[in-house]
Amino acid sequence: MTDRRLAGPVRIVGTGLLGTSIALALRARGVDVSLADVSPSSLALAIDYGAGRAAVDGDTPELVVVCVPPDVTSRIVARELAAYPDALVTDVASVKVEPLRELIALGADVSRYIGSHPMAGRERSGAISARADLFNGRPWVIAGHDAISYSRAAAVEQLALDLGALPIEMTAEDHDRNVALVSHAPQVISSLLAARLTDATDAATALAGQGLRDTTRIASSDPELWVQILRANAPAIRDILHAYRDDLDRAIATLDAPDATGSRRALAELIGAGNVGVARIPGKHGQAKHFSRIVVLVDDKPGELARLLTEIGELGINMEDLRLEHSPGAQIGLAEISVLPAAEGRLVSELESRGWKISEALA
Repeated sequence: MTDRRLAGPVRIVGTGLLGTSIALALRARGVDVSLADVSPSSLALAIDYGAGRAAVDGDTPELVVVCVPPDVTSRIVARELAAYPDALVTDVASVKVEPLRELIALGADVSRYIGSHPMAGRERSGAISARADLFNGRPWVIAGHDAISYSRAAAVEQLALDLGALPIEMTAEDHDRNVALVSHAPQVISSLLAARLTDATDAATALAGQGLRDTTRIASSDPELWVQILRANAPAIRDILHAYRDDLDRAIATLDAPDATGSRRALAELIGAGNVGVARIPGKHGQAKHFSRIVVLVDDKPGELARLLTEIGELGINMEDLRLEHSPGAQIGLAEISVLPAAEGRLVSELESRGWKISEALA
């Protein structure tokens, strides 16, 4: 595939999930990608997956993408800037203020550096979890600063576009405040929620449904990486957690006297505020839409889910989202399918006519 904006070559430093995913996507577009990693085994694995070739002396990359943990990002970026004086260097760390500040303190040539951050990832790490389509439709923040021109930084925007991402310009300060709200603080809350299950009985966890899975999904993230992220963005995260604590204090005070005058209203407003907030989260293709959801019962045997998805495709109905849940103690799964409201009635009717059992339809 040669339809691309970025000519290359591109050097990727760090062959974990993000680095290898970027490399796989670039290789699929015919870009010459060289790979470097302090771990020979990680580097060899990424190469085996087809992410690129090992870097060699004499490489002259157009763009260097540093994909290493936050605590060493600035040091590696400074090294790459010095080693490749004609290259633009970016990093994909999830904090942006600290690396820029440290690079300036190191005296690095930040006229060729611009931080960026693809808002994409998985709970699993490493090259083995990499995917060329990881960035499709995802925001990719480009954190400009006064020492670099828009034209000099164009290769990073070209990278994001070639990988199917949506470039978003933002200052480093705005980036760190925003990700504290939508990523870093939620990680803390999810981890705290999941930690409460540590001493739960088997009887309690057997009752867990999709709601608990949704709210604890990211709690399985890598502790070592998150220690670095939380430390680097501590002030912004702390401010949000203070606000959460105030909200929790009000909720606890209400539950201390649930029958008092105004308590029911306070609880309703708490849940209602959540409704308003969740409606702000962009849906598929970055558009906040209201979808209808139906739950289809799927026998727990090979090929059944594939058959369901195939038949929905044959009906010409586009799925906006799909969630799967296994029914505890039963040989059946639950497929929650989100569609546009206008398609709900026909989908239910057509699936029932084909023998599928619909558990519920929710607007």
